[in-house]
Amino acid sequence: MLKKAIYTILFLFIFLPLHPSYGQISKDNINNAYQQFVKSGKFPNGIASLTVLDGKTGQPIFTNNASIGLPTASTMKVITSITAMDILGPDYTYQTKLAYTGEIDSLGVLHGDIIVIGSGDPTLGSDRYAATKPKTILNKWLYKIQQAGITHINGHVVGDDLYLNGNDVPPTWSWVDMGNYYGAGISGLNWRENKTGITFAPGAIGQPTTISSHTTPLTGITFINEVTTGPNGSGDKVYAYSAPYSNIIYLRGTYGRDLKKVIEIAIPDPALELAQQLTASLSDAGIAVDSLPTTGKRLLNQGIRLNNPKQELDIHQSPALKNIIHWFNQKSINLYGEAMLKSFGIISHNKSNSEEAATLLSKYWEQKLKIPASELHIHDGSGLSPQNRVTTLAMAKIMHYAHSRPWFADFQKSLPTINGITMKSGTIGGVLGYTGFHTNKAGMPVTFSLLVNNYTGSTSAMRQEMFTLLNSLK
Repeated sequence: MLKKAIYTILFLFIFLPLHPSYGQISKDNINNAYQQFVKSGKFPNGIASLTVLDGKTGQPIFTNNASIGLPTASTMKVITSITAMDILGPDYTYQTKLAYTGEIDSLGVLHGDIIVIGSGDPTLGSDRYAATKPKTILNKWLYKIQQAGITHINGHVVGDDLYLNGNDVPPTWSWVDMGNYYGAGISGLNWRENKTGITFAPGAIGQPTTISSHTTPLTGITFINEVTTGPNGSGDKVYAYSAPYSNIIYLRGTYGRDLKKVIEIAIPDPALELAQQLTASLSDAGIAVDSLPTTGKRLLNQGIRLNNPKQELDIHQSPALKNIIHWFNQKSINLYGEAMLKSFGIISHNKSNSEEAATLLSKYWEQKLKIPASELHIHDGSGLSPQNRVTTLAMAKIMHYAHSRPWFADFQKSLPTINGITMKSGTIGGVLGYTGFHTNKAGMPVTFSLLVNNYTGSTSAMRQEMFTLLNSLK
């Protein structure tokens, strides 16, 4: 008994002090690093906010300005991902249907339309997945049409984009973003991530460039090229200006003289481009289409309602949501976020409007985690809106919640590894952010969110300052 008592005393003496001591040291390390960070002189008129939670308990280890709502940039994507995985489920898929109206006569003539019916799938025509590549999908649909015995179409190919009322962008997005690939609208029928590429031929420095080629031709679009040639090393400073359904795209800015890069811009009407490309594929295979390709939205604007499909020819399934959020977070594809936002808006309360769906997202977390709506003032699903205001405390709480979900491993894998830490980054005019998970060398897991707004100096310099601060979590 005496020996057992001695062992017990030794155990208490050796091991018990480690826990409060370790926790205190961790907090002090973070606090010291944070004080150096905010005293760097980069915030004379700006603000920083940091929340660090214990990865096991969810209790705060360190907070500063944690209840101040700040623009999120692309760190907003973690909230959208977690909400979508929770509401829609990791195995959720989008369906795109190929069908026809009318009748097929004995000669194989379809007296009706071929219709592609969208459900907002953001991956349709994407090169990121083997089954979604444009040529793969077009060839599959061509085969299905041929198998139906159709040799001639006395009608249109129609891209039915009415599921989300056509092509749209969140109303708080900036004009400077909307015409570029990262500001592409979200349509009921998306195609090739709603973007296309342009190749420029530079001239002498300060002189106009010329457009040398397009990745895909955009029928009915006029390009006004005002891009000039920048000095060697000046890179890509090209911006496209357009909006959904524009028939004029303005190209402005500079293109470095030594630059060899395809500039990606938004497609004003992705459903129409899909209809055009399917029409071209049919024509190449000898199946003539008598009428010009069109969309459900364009027909509706003419007072024409689509007839109900007579027969389905194919149902295309998107990749599972857990695979969609992988590229959403790895490559920060804004389109994916807007599709998810609208999807759970429709499924939860039949609201496809971006603002209404964003409000529903905020209410979801108010009910789930008691996060006040004022801490989640959200306008979109991707973080491109400069009007988003989210607290680091709210973001960290939602991140910590993901730990308890059966799909957590898929979500965690979707986050990039940056500076040796698993985290999502965000960058937008004057805003930088990081949010993620880390387990330090002693095995202590933490969940964190860090946002800065209106800092001075270069983005790269601020990023390094933030990395130094986050190194205190290691």
